[in-house]
Amino acid sequence: MSTMNDDRELETASPASTDATISRRRMLQVLGAVPVAAALSPATALEQVTSQTQAAAAVQAAAPRFFTQHEWRTLRVLVDYIIPRDDVSGSATDAKVPEYMDYLLAEKDANPATQVAMRGGLAWIDTESEKRFAKTFVAATDQQRRQILDDIAFPQKAPPGVSHGVAFFNRLRDMTASGFYSSALGWKDLQYIGNVFNPGYDGCPPAALEKLGVTYDLMTTRVSPEQK
Repeated sequence: MSTMNDDRELETASPASTDATISRRRMLQVLGAVPVAAALSPATALEQVTSQTQAAAAVQAAAPRFFTQHEWRTLRVLVDYIIPRDDVSGSATDAKVPEYMDYLLAEKDANPATQVAMRGGLAWIDTESEKRFAKTFVAATDQQRRQILDDIAFPQKAPPGVSHGVAFFNRLRDMTASGFYSSALGWKDLQYIGNVFNPGYDGCPPAALEKLGVTYDLMTTRVSPEQK
């Protein structure tokens, strides 16, 4: 299961500074090439530095805008429990579901209640993990994580005292499914063909019509304007 980036990431001190956080390794790759520009001609050096600046900006843009770095890692773990990678398709993180959520929640018109619910839910997951195992959810073992998720994934079976976790996980599961099945990976997983002309379409199969309790009789008896 793919849950986290391989890069070690710098954590910011507060959510407000999240936009300044980028991958440690990728930034070093960008900055490490800067001294080389000094040995080039002024024009070439300027072009080199400009490209490096643009690369740094691209790295910056890839950082989450709404989530803190710790929330980001926790979210990536959670969504891959909801939709893991299998032999048929990739996982939620493969489909960039966390990026989809971050985009929605960072928008200026995002619902503040949804933002609070998401941030509060991620905090609840960590608090519950700390209470049970004395470690954050990300730091917990797979078995420990599943103990928490099994308690909140099925509302009718949830034990007392986890109602906030149940509400959060239900909302997160809906958002994960929405993000995944609106992605290219999700379309392929559903075998969605799209708006493709089908010259051999004969209408709804009789068995399906019978199950729905409908018929095409109305269409055969309807008189077109030209026949009136």
